[in-house]
Amino acid sequence: MTPILPDLQSTLLCEDVRTEVSGQQTLVGVINAIPAPVLPIAFFKLCLWTRWCGGHGRFTQRSRVVSPDEDTIIAESRVEFVLQQLDAHATNVHVFGGVKFEKYGIHHIEIYLDDELRMRFPLPVLHVSQHPQ
Repeated sequence: MTPILPDLQSTLLCEDVRTEVSGQQTLVGVINAIPAPVLPIAFFKLCLWTRWCGGHGRFTQRSRVVSPDEDTIIAESRVEFVLQQLDAHATNVHVFGGVKFEKYGIHHIEIYLDDELRMRFPLPVLHVSQHPQ
């Protein structure tokens, strides 16, 4: 059967994804921006949670974090997945370990399906003042 490309139903960047006893997933620390009083700022891990649906076949998802210069790849991960039938879904969790942000500005999260860009969204790294102790 000819593969049918799936739709990217949803994606979130977070600090952790935990699998509960019930099999459900809990996303911890959803990230919209990274406030930082000084750089570099490093994360032990960042997780990119994605869900694909409405497709059929074997696919490769590649996800990456790109710096504001648009040339530097800060982190990258790849996972293969299979959708056996059109009403199935696949949930992927990319774990980026040891991610370090060295510049303020708009970074981007990019999600590729079989080397075709399917989603790109901004991740601002913002300079904030330190609060006096």
